[in-house]
Amino acid sequence: MADQLWTRSATELASLIASGDVSSREVVDAHLDRIDAVNPELNAITVHMADDARAAADRADGSEPSGPLHGVPFTIKENIDQVGFATTQAVAAFVEAKPATNAPTVQRMLHAGAIPIGRTNMPELGLRVSTDNALRGLTRNPWSHDHTAGGSSGGEGSAIAAGMSPIGLGNDIGGSIRNPALCCGVAGLKPGYGRIPRATTIAPTEPGVSGQLMAVEGPMARTIADLRLGYEILSGSTPVDPRVVDAPIDGPPMAKRCGVVRDLGASTIGVGALAAVDDAAAALSDAGWEVVEIEVPDLAATHDVWLRMLAFDFSEALPLLATIMGEQEISVLRTLVAEAESRPGSAPQLFMERMRLQKLWSQVFANTPVVVGPGWNNPPFRHGDDLVEGEQMSILDDQLSFIVPANALGLPAVAMKTGEHDSLPTGVQIYANQQREDRCLSAAAVIENTNGVIRPIDPVWA
Repeated sequence: MADQLWTRSATELASLIASGDVSSREVVDAHLDRIDAVNPELNAITVHMADDARAAADRADGSEPSGPLHGVPFTIKENIDQVGFATTQAVAAFVEAKPATNAPTVQRMLHAGAIPIGRTNMPELGLRVSTDNALRGLTRNPWSHDHTAGGSSGGEGSAIAAGMSPIGLGNDIGGSIRNPALCCGVAGLKPGYGRIPRATTIAPTEPGVSGQLMAVEGPMARTIADLRLGYEILSGSTPVDPRVVDAPIDGPPMAKRCGVVRDLGASTIGVGALAAVDDAAAALSDAGWEVVEIEVPDLAATHDVWLRMLAFDFSEALPLLATIMGEQEISVLRTLVAEAESRPGSAPQLFMERMRLQKLWSQVFANTPVVVGPGWNNPPFRHGDDLVEGEQMSILDDQLSFIVPANALGLPAVAMKTGEHDSLPTGVQIYANQQREDRCLSAAAVIENTNGVIRPIDPVWA
């Protein structure tokens, strides 16, 4: 069994360890061996913790179960604080930026008994939808040597897809959990506002506007059961993040009624993405759900709100950021800020518009408690296409048209693989109203029951 342990989900591994069928050391060794086998080509894991992980596994095997992930390995994105390791954010300027304490999400995974085995790659400061940087290099997609693994949690997506990790920690301000989940054919939960804490001891410790209102931490995995367990472990209040409240994991029962989005207005949904939506809708319908086609409110206005809120945090910081970021990367950020600042309306008007859109989406959820739509409208692009001058905004507008509502409006969303098209994964997103992550996860579980659980793949080298 040991040689196949890297194919198992986190919940499966936890059960095997708890029953005594396998040891934590066997599980950790299996994943470390898998890292040795495939990571040199993928470059998903940037910091290896083999010795520490083996020592932790031995301690786990010699102790009573400490939590629901006792002895199970996990990975951590490089912009999440972990004591003893630099929070590099993939820039050389931060290679000595070591935190005083663990981030809340890391601490909660440790408290649940999980064992960190590596830190994962990301773009500089998390500001691209593809994962490459001068410090750590390019992360490749296990499905295709030449196509993006997504960003900014691209290292997590690639590592989980290839079996190097069963579950990991990412974050999401513009699809940074969901983009790599969709590109690499795994699953990710972007929680709603106020569910999972986010904090750092690396200056600046207080987030800006977009960081406060749009950026969230969340789990990535291959199964919906793992996402749910990760969500349960990570959720809840803490003094270091006053935005987060204690709320029930499961809300009141919902009607099994799903709104399906097959039209995004100005953004064209590609053949593979549309087939993924139809497959998800069919799975829900076959399970007894009422499925109706709907239109979602004013996606262009929602994208505008997201873009302008994101630019708040970077417009004044551009001169400083230019000293630590690559020329192409800072050029993309300048383009984004310039585009945001060219749009009309004051800051108060922007937040009034945000409230208008939140109300409209709330009305959608009153009639259809779950909304299923595309992930990326088109397949993952080739490495570097998002840096081509004149193409940056079109890629953001096109691929992220159904991604950014979750960030702009504080909504939960699950991204998951549902199929394949032209040898690349396809998938969908499942939206629900604020504080109803349970609805997203319930619908995702139904779709998974039809399409099958995601298993790791062997990387395609060329």
